[in-house]
Amino acid sequence: MTRNIIPWKKNRDTALAREEDNPLVELHQRMNDLFDNFFEGWGMPSMAPAKAWSLSPRVDVSETDDEVRVAAELPGMDEKDIEVTLENGLLTIRGQKKQEQETKKRNYHVVECSYGEFHRVIPLPVTVDEGKTKASFKKGVLTVTVPKTAEAKSRQRKIEITS
Repeated sequence: MTRNIIPWKKNRDTALAREEDNPLVELHQRMNDLFDNFFEGWGMPSMAPAKAWSLSPRVDVSETDDEVRVAAELPGMDEKDIEVTLENGLLTIRGQKKQEQETKKRNYHVVECSYGEFHRVIPLPVTVDEGKTKASFKKGVLTVTVPKTAEAKSRQRKIEITS
């Protein structure tokens, strides 16, 4: 009960917030687009960084009767650059992205390098068996499968809908 009045405790639901959902990040992106579009018609190369990947990966969380499955999109990354931890019902995905893009044209040569770290914390909605968690990485998608405990399975019950 005191959890609701303590200002320095983070709400677990905010852990899924993405950096792109921040209005200041959106304003920054729009300003970058404004300046990039201004120079576009003058025959100068675009200075905008590639928007193919964000530092905060998208995740899908799904739940079945037996498990919780989290899939994170991590294109262009290797499994050695990713760390997955599970503690107290919080699944944390950390990684470091390194990307380099080079463009050579007749009048100019542009090399764009971007490096950055990310982490996503996903609160799991049920009691899970942390010791039996499995993770796989294939074609840029990290899939973490966390089985539910027998206790969590037994607490499920079907609710009859009446009209």
